[in-house]
Amino acid sequence: MAVLTTKARKHMKPGTFGLPGQRKYPMPDKSHAGNAKSRVSAALAEGKISPSDAAKVRHKANVVLGETDSTYPGSK
Repeated sequence: MAVLTTKARKHMKPGTFGLPGQRKYPMPDKSHAGNAKSRVSAALAEGKISPSDAAKVRHKANVVLGETDSTYPGSK
């Protein structure tokens, strides 16, 4: 996985994050997207994230990984 420095993370656009409003789960590349999917599954199992937020992060990761299109039915 590519190294993501604090400086680079601060300059990332909000749309690059799985949860843009919270700036959590950065996904500038495919390796970070795969890592985000793993992390969000663990956070969900621990009760640290809601199921709807976990679904949003997984969907965003799948888009970055090229596994699905960019439309998310639950977002506005």
